[in-house]
Amino acid sequence: MPIKITMPALSPTMEEGNLAKWLVKEGDKVSPGDVIAEIETDKATMEVEAVDEGTVAKILVPAGTEGVKVNALIAILAEDGEDVAQAAQSADDAGAVAPKREAVQPEVKQEEAPANIAAPVKAEQPVAVDKGTRVFASPLARRIAKDASLDIAAVKGTGPHGRIVQRDVEAALKSGVAPAAIAPQAETAAPAPKAMSDDAVLKLFEEGSYEIVPHDGMRKVIARRLVESKQTVPHFYLTIDCELDALLALRAQINAAAPMIKTEKGDVPAYKLSVNDLVIKATALALRDIPEANVSWTEAGMIKHKRADVGVAVSIPNGLITPIIRHAETKTLSAISNEMKDLAKRARDRKLKPEEYQGGSTSVSNLGMFGVKDFAAIINPPHATIFAVGAGEQRAVVKNGEIKIATVMSVTLSTDHRAVDGALAALVAQAFKRHIENPMGMLV
Repeated sequence: MPIKITMPALSPTMEEGNLAKWLVKEGDKVSPGDVIAEIETDKATMEVEAVDEGTVAKILVPAGTEGVKVNALIAILAEDGEDVAQAAQSADDAGAVAPKREAVQPEVKQEEAPANIAAPVKAEQPVAVDKGTRVFASPLARRIAKDASLDIAAVKGTGPHGRIVQRDVEAALKSGVAPAAIAPQAETAAPAPKAMSDDAVLKLFEEGSYEIVPHDGMRKVIARRLVESKQTVPHFYLTIDCELDALLALRAQINAAAPMIKTEKGDVPAYKLSVNDLVIKATALALRDIPEANVSWTEAGMIKHKRADVGVAVSIPNGLITPIIRHAETKTLSAISNEMKDLAKRARDRKLKPEEYQGGSTSVSNLGMFGVKDFAAIINPPHATIFAVGAGEQRAVVKNGEIKIATVMSVTLSTDHRAVDGALAALVAQAFKRHIENPMGMLV
């Protein structure tokens, strides 16, 4: 019988993707493991392999289609020996309709530049209730209430600011009181401010003085998650200044001592450290030193990470992504440097695997190469911290009562105040500064 090929879920958070390219055509024979299509998610372009043997009877979703939902039917495969025309007809009989075809945005190559990005956020969306009020509740509380046919708006919240949490719903269900008799939520939030509508924005500009460039999928996801991060994560910031002279000197010595290896392009150094490589290592060691800050917030409890997986924000065409250096606290500087170069290259080519950019326990965003002195980055949930790194510049500093010239770099640490309090964040910042200013310790 005909085999249905559906839109695969290429990551746990994927809801839809773009069918960028078919690598087979109707009538082609395929075997398990053959690459049949390329799918674009908001972060990467991934190859889809056939899992069955047969003949491509009908392609239902043409190449270039955007916004194809996960599990949507995209093609029909006729089994070996089955009539191809009959298999194709089965798709028509089932009423399969292909999504509207839209042009895939072309990729424009640009130079790599680390930048800030917000990763997937599980935001608690307020539930609209009568009289224009909204109910704040955790996702788990909502699910329990929904399964029990309980009106979440009628439950009294005991969480922060009246927020409804799991124990509130469970208490309401155990009480045996009808939902209507349960005390109403003590506090209601004012309606969320709404952004200007498209029409309102366009009315401010003279017609013909602009053009509208449609957002691609990545830009839409980034915009949504940045807003969710700022609305759901209580940010606070602290800034420290780190002297770089010892680090720059050590970096020069390490690069000068790099062994040469033979490649197609001739003899090249086995590694070439950047300041950012040392920043990644210092970040990982700081979390190793202060494990209480190597955490992620959930409503049920604090996730304490056993290793320092550092995401590094990288600019790619039309967006941003944070490939992750796993176990960064245990890796050598040369290993971090080479791995980061590989990840950044494949990020620009949109060839990263989901496990290479999802998760992590902290992030680094470096705009120093652009001459930016300091800035505050948006936290990348589920991380609780992000280090925003500015440019190293010569400044006048006071040492032992005398004015000296030193190369100084400003770093701003953004933290999730639910998980990392001020004093704890200060300890992390101190640990980071200690490793940056005493870089020899990162070699042992």
